[in-house]
Amino acid sequence: AVIIFFFQAEDGIRDFCLSRGLGDVYKRQVSTQSTWGTIVQVKLNRGKREAAMVKKATSENINTKLSLVMRSGKAVLGYSSVLKTLRNGKAKLILISNNCPTLRKSQIEYYAMLAKVEIYLFPGNNTDLGTACGRFHRCSCLSILDAGDSDILNKE
Repeated sequence: AVIIFFFQAEDGIRDFCLSRGLGDVYKRQVSTQSTWGTIVQVKLNRGKREAAMVKKATSENINTKLSLVMRSGKAVLGYSSVLKTLRNGKAKLILISNNCPTLRKSQIEYYAMLAKVEIYLFPGNNTDLGTACGRFHRCSCLSILDAGDSDILNKE
């Protein structure tokens, strides 16, 4: 009996290749981030720290507004509840996390387009959105029915 073993090499072991040094190419690119129609442009060659500060400021801003909505207004969490509020015409604003499944996201966007409701793509994942709402569970989408004391419905 003859036993033959095949070993598969990893990418790093097979070939020796020096880095092409494309870091400075990426530093010259411009990143755009949209918040309710306002476009903020951040040049990456200024440093990652400034870009992180801009992102942190916008996420803190939406987090504080969202916590105020949860305390003083009305909001529903979850996919089926969001679709229900969109069909009933009660939704004022929809927030979708950045890791919401594509099929769900497209279906919510379609219903929102029919109901003429604005959508905000939350910069964090579903865990961050749930935490911003003051819940201990994940939430991929959220519908705001009444803003309460918050100015989250006002365009910035």
